[in-house]
Amino acid sequence: MTSETPPIELKNEEIAVVERLKNAFARLKAEMGKVIVGQESVLEELLIAIFARGHCLLIGVPGLAKTLMIQTLADSLNLAFNRVQFTPDLMPADITGTEVIQEEKATGIRQFKFLRGPIFANIVLADEINRTPPKTQAALLEAMQERQVTVGGERHRLPAPFFVLATQNPIEQEGTYPLPEAQLDRFMFNILVDYPDEEEEFEIVRRTTSSHRSIASKILAGTEILGLQEIVRKVPVSDHVARYAVRIARMTRRGKADVPDFIRDYVSWGAGPRASQYLVLAAKARAVLHGRYAVSAEDIRAVVGPVLRHRVVTNFNAEGDGLKTDDILKRLLDVIPIDETNPPENRTLFPRFRSADAG
Repeated sequence: MTSETPPIELKNEEIAVVERLKNAFARLKAEMGKVIVGQESVLEELLIAIFARGHCLLIGVPGLAKTLMIQTLADSLNLAFNRVQFTPDLMPADITGTEVIQEEKATGIRQFKFLRGPIFANIVLADEINRTPPKTQAALLEAMQERQVTVGGERHRLPAPFFVLATQNPIEQEGTYPLPEAQLDRFMFNILVDYPDEEEEFEIVRRTTSSHRSIASKILAGTEILGLQEIVRKVPVSDHVARYAVRIARMTRRGKADVPDFIRDYVSWGAGPRASQYLVLAAKARAVLHGRYAVSAEDIRAVVGPVLRHRVVTNFNAEGDGLKTDDILKRLLDVIPIDETNPPENRTLFPRFRSADAG
């Protein structure tokens, strides 16, 4: 019998926080629904990333309310929000801030003062991130990783919580600067924003062509989100579920001996270890948002798309056969059934939260 991760003991008040997060998730969806029609899966993936302390890249054509969705989410979470429209002439200092010389009128003394840029907010919307040169992209992505900026040799911490939600238009490619794979890897999720169905589009037209305007109520504050992020980190993951996530990531690497033939045929580069980490963290957040106290393999499978679609690089064979990364990931999940990583002797050893205050 294989070893399992021991149960994590939580206090009763921490278990109550998990229940509160589940209720908050339901309320957030309801409040967002007052402003945004449909896109429930996009909203869920955004919240999973936020509570897992990750950043998101949203891919979608213009007019799908990506900016409105992010701003409404910031309002519902009672977080400071800034939007930066990325353009070819945008400089790093336009995002991070710069030092200026100021003179005190009373003494005549001149000194440098740091003026903060728009990145000093809880949620930063980087609109059309691929329209700005690599130097400016790198400045933003450094802040995402380090959660600080350095100007004039002095470090300035970014506010907590801090999230970058970037958008990208998949249609226009002229005059753009595609993000390198190493920088794409900094984003926890790559979220696809698709067209609404007919009934949703009808409701959008009905709402937006009238004088009525809905406003989302504030559900959670920044300090509460920080506490909930810590609770997500404590969610237990059994060994077979963690190994399932690792196996999915490793099976995208064409150089390995046991990968399927279609991976060798259609994939140039597979996902790195950060993908395994993000699969587990995202699955933890998803489990808690749905009111469960432990992660299942189904939680892992549910986040494979947003975690891996920007980490698996396809080749010309895939393009020639009309296959996208999502098609390859779906085939990969079909050949990695859950039961293979969860032998019968382990299925009764699934760890659960246990109250430390219980007798």
